[in-house]
Amino acid sequence: MCGIVGYVGHQPVFPILMKGLQRLEYRGYDSTGVAILNGDLKIYKQKGKVKALGKFVEGKAVEGTTGMGHTRWATHGAPNNINAHPHTSGNGKLALIHNGIIENYAVLKKELEGRGHVFQTETDTEVLVHFIEEIQTLIKAPLEQAVRIALQGVIGAYAIVVASIDEPGRLVAARKSSPLVVGIGEGEYFLASDATPIIEHTRKVVYLKDEEMAVLDLNEGLTIKTIDNQIQTPVVEELMWNLEMLEKGGYDHFMLKEINEQSKSIHDSMRGRLNIDKNLIMLGGIKDYEQKLVNAKRIIIVACGTSWHAGLVGEYLFEDLARIPVEVEYASEFRYRNPIINEDDVVIAISQSGETADTLAALELAKSKGATILGICNVVGSTISRVTDAGIYTHAGPEIGVASTKAFTAQLTILTLMALRLAQQKGTIPEARYHQLLTELEQIPTKVEQALKLEEQLEFIAGEFKDVHHFLYLGRGYNFPVALEGALKLKEISYIHAEGYPAAEMKHGPIALIDEQMPVVVMATNESAYEKIVSNIQEVKARGGRIIAITTEKDTIIEGLAEFVVKIPETAEPLTPILSTIPLQLLAYHIALMRGCNVDQPRNLAKSVTVE
Repeated sequence: MCGIVGYVGHQPVFPILMKGLQRLEYRGYDSTGVAILNGDLKIYKQKGKVKALGKFVEGKAVEGTTGMGHTRWATHGAPNNINAHPHTSGNGKLALIHNGIIENYAVLKKELEGRGHVFQTETDTEVLVHFIEEIQTLIKAPLEQAVRIALQGVIGAYAIVVASIDEPGRLVAARKSSPLVVGIGEGEYFLASDATPIIEHTRKVVYLKDEEMAVLDLNEGLTIKTIDNQIQTPVVEELMWNLEMLEKGGYDHFMLKEINEQSKSIHDSMRGRLNIDKNLIMLGGIKDYEQKLVNAKRIIIVACGTSWHAGLVGEYLFEDLARIPVEVEYASEFRYRNPIINEDDVVIAISQSGETADTLAALELAKSKGATILGICNVVGSTISRVTDAGIYTHAGPEIGVASTKAFTAQLTILTLMALRLAQQKGTIPEARYHQLLTELEQIPTKVEQALKLEEQLEFIAGEFKDVHHFLYLGRGYNFPVALEGALKLKEISYIHAEGYPAAEMKHGPIALIDEQMPVVVMATNESAYEKIVSNIQEVKARGGRIIAITTEKDTIIEGLAEFVVKIPETAEPLTPILSTIPLQLLAYHIALMRGCNVDQPRNLAKSVTVE
């Protein structure tokens, strides 16, 4: 959600900014712009894609070695050329880009208008740059001081970068509840909202903490302070991702690449954690808190979107295997309903980016109540990884497609490892069952590869249903959350209305929707409720619904009932969600492709939702 890139150095800045903005396109955006500092301040911005900005800038002056760029996802003000970032001060000397929301912008704007400021846009961001200008005017402050004072009067979330004509070769940046990364090169510095624009230039980064400022100066180097003016010692980390991970690698789309990477990402998420020879699971990231989990009276999982669906599967895993009560909460609702949280609760946050604003807010609430807070995320150095007591990285590698695929199955893998580890420690499953599940889990990457070979069949099925207006997904037990996730994937990238339902709830309303035009995807891999799922299929069939059944290779009964049967490899029931989600991803991908949709950057969506 919105993207930032900045550069101070000796290289021409414009190509660095444009390539950086292209790297950030996956975050979701509706307009883009750059500011270049070179004796004066050149601002170029356009509604639409980075490509549109490049075309607009052709033939214009772009010389300079200091600048910043932005991709905007509209919050305050419509997506258009005027509201695009960067925004400038009234005197034209300052430029600012901003991720986040300034909640008290209306109060500030009214006060500034009373002091003679005139605003050109509808954005909260323009208010902030005028506020900084006003402070500079009142106390004759340098840029760094004015920014620091302004931020002390701001309520909300922000990652900002500010440049001034009066201070060439310098950028001032700051963050609160929105990520910002500093890249350190040889005599040059980079800024970005995540590491993707930085990787091709340097592997050395500093992740700014909340309410920290960074001053990037061509002559003075990097300085990090708090907004209270306390000098901080930068903690330099090395990026583990490489440039190749950010390329399509011969695939037409990042989403298809990431679907096909799942065998590897699941294997990487288990590597060093699952030792089949020793019959052992080792989770070093939460080792010091394992006893807290063992003794927990309740686990609360907080997440949003696809990660929430992973949490629902986690509920089945923890309750079934480790016999620990679990509640799964939408993070966006959790903090607003005055939840009961006890000191002996363990709260687990799940987030691909580790920056989801609602999930972070839920964690802060849980922390204030004395609960143990743990994280499951994919991005090293992310905010969730730093604010939690402990956690586990998924090791899925960068996920560029907005619709999450490999991050979801990696999250399921981690949750399975956690549940099995706890089950062994608590003695809640027999040793033979524990060993069987470990053995099955080790085989999952190979079985994912087999499931991926179903793509041709799913492409054919997609062709049959690409023009429908509605889809229904049904599942039971472990595969009910997979039905929800399958429906979400279809909605996200094809814009077809879809609903996921517990199969047994079909008779309590959704059955009224079923007719000859309604495709129904039925998750039919559960041994524990197989007969009941067959009955559900019969009910759909009797009403003319078109049935797409996801079954296992040994199934023979459903083959005679469903119009289309997609067979995934056999595995233990608690592990089926990892496999059964693969055909749903491929089905959604091919339907969206046939409908001419942008599968990597669906309309109105952002990869990392960093505002509430």
